[in-house]
Amino acid sequence: MILSVHQPQYIPWLGYVHKIAKSDCFVFLDRVQYKGREFQNRNKIRTKEGWIWLSVPVLCKGRCRQSIFDVLIDNGFPWARKHLMSLKSWYARAEFFDAHFPFFEQVYAQSWEKLKDLNMHIINYILKQLAIATPLYLESELDIRQKKSERIIEICQRLKVDTYLSGIGAKTYLEEEKFVKAGIRLIYQDFAHSVYRQQFCLDDEDFIPYMSVLDLLFNEGPKSREILLGGQMKT
Repeated sequence: MILSVHQPQYIPWLGYVHKIAKSDCFVFLDRVQYKGREFQNRNKIRTKEGWIWLSVPVLCKGRCRQSIFDVLIDNGFPWARKHLMSLKSWYARAEFFDAHFPFFEQVYAQSWEKLKDLNMHIINYILKQLAIATPLYLESELDIRQKKSERIIEICQRLKVDTYLSGIGAKTYLEEEKFVKAGIRLIYQDFAHSVYRQQFCLDDEDFIPYMSVLDLLFNEGPKSREILLGGQMKT
């Protein structure tokens, strides 16, 4: 049994979804500290000029050490309308835009209080569209008490898994010997980003990787799962 974990991200990129697909269970780390200027409240979409951020404003003043579980959206800004219009402006001519846009119209018409709820709602939709049925769990529902590497080991033990799939970036700080001692196999994600049909892309040199997975869904529709799981980055 393979476990992976990650903070709930806003309209995440392909590698995030790939890791969920390659796992037997996945845990949203909603009790770790929120970090601004990362991907928990923002992500990238393709435009004619390159790419732009779609950022969800959150309440941070006096909350510098808040956990993701507690992060509230700052609805004093018309962010939802802006995001909806950005998707329409830059993807309306994508072949599969009409198949997915009604969902986002519904999402942005709702009133969201917590960032994690918005993120997980969108992630659940994305996984359904990609036929990824990996069971999902919330760290906050598992009563995890440990920190750092011990936190991951405790999650593995709680869910009775024997293998932990980590992003390659964690290799610099995970204490691998502790996983060995706990009898948990530690493996690292091997993800090669695909080149796919993309708006405003005339040839492979114009392709911009690391966009939100929405870029793939809007452009490739039913082919998105195959591209996500089997494609390779062209060089």
